[in-house]
Amino acid sequence: MPSVLIVDDDPFIRKLIATTLEDVAGFELAEAADGVEALEVAQRTSPEIVFLDIDMPRLDGFGVCRGLREERGTAHATIVMITAAAGDIAEREAEEAGADLFLTKPFSPLELLRLVDELGGSPARARG
Repeated sequence: MPSVLIVDDDPFIRKLIATTLEDVAGFELAEAADGVEALEVAQRTSPEIVFLDIDMPRLDGFGVCRGLREERGTAHATIVMITAAAGDIAEREAEEAGADLFLTKPFSPLELLRLVDELGGSPARARG
């Protein structure tokens, strides 16, 4: 069963993503409230998709993204960076950290479902 890790310090955003995805393609969902917790949870769950907020306490999304890319169990994950700060600088930094996709807040559940559908409902897509 494919697993998804939802990382955001805002419990409302975590709940929105979890509620949207809970009935899709039988995903197993895990959550983390900050960057340090995200790396700990990812180590245990080896998620195929990670929804990752950029602006978080203890360790920001860029640091988490780099950490995930360095670990063998998570290097393959599709990482979707989420931020309220739209702009080329944040997107460029996210790509440099190893992110695959970018989602700007606020987003609708429909946008989220469309994104997951583009990922094929399951991740293991080639990074490039």
